Amino acid sequence: MTPEEIAATLTELFEPTDVQAIAPTSWQVDTANFRLLVLLSEDHAWLRILLPIAPIQEAQEFLAQFLEANFDETQEVRYAFHEGVIWGVFYHNTITLVSADFKSAIARLISLHEAGLNNVFNQLIESRIRQIIQVAKQQGQSLSATMQTLERFYAEGLMGEINQTSAAREEVLAAWQRQLERLWSEVDLNP
Repeated sequence: MTPEEIAATLTELFEPTDVQAIAPTSWQVDTANFRLLVLLSEDHAWLRILLPIAPIQEAQEFLAQFLEANFDETQEVRYAFHEGVIWGVFYHNTITLVSADFKSAIARLISLHEAGLNNVFNQLIESRIRQIIQVAKQQGQSLSATMQTLERFYAEGLMGEINQTSAAREEVLAAWQRQLERLWSEVDLNP
């Protein structure tokens, strides 16, 4: 893609007033929800699209999940860390880049931005639930016995919020029940 094609595609995808050429080979798209950067290398051989996802301080405990997502889920884009920010990044050779791939990468980056930390948080929670199931199975507990243990922990105040209402506790326990039922058969006793 040429710089002219990149600029034209950006103004096709976004409001023209949101797209600014910050240099002859760099563009910035400012919307109400995000700031997207499109940068060409000095020789115009490589294109890089960047979109900030979250400050690193907010995501520190999810770094392993970001790396796992790079391996399994992010497709043509990747998570990257730079100057205290987690970024969604797309790199591509401009000679072989076509408009459809450029548009797809932007859509995928926006999707990562919109998800923020939700996807990696959910992955972390699922891995922790799997660990709980693993331990319960090692101790010979059934699904119902594991659920009873969790109910007891909530009733005794070992888990949950200090001022949690009984309705809120029941809602949390129902979520536990759904997740345990969903994952129980998937967790092998010997991983």
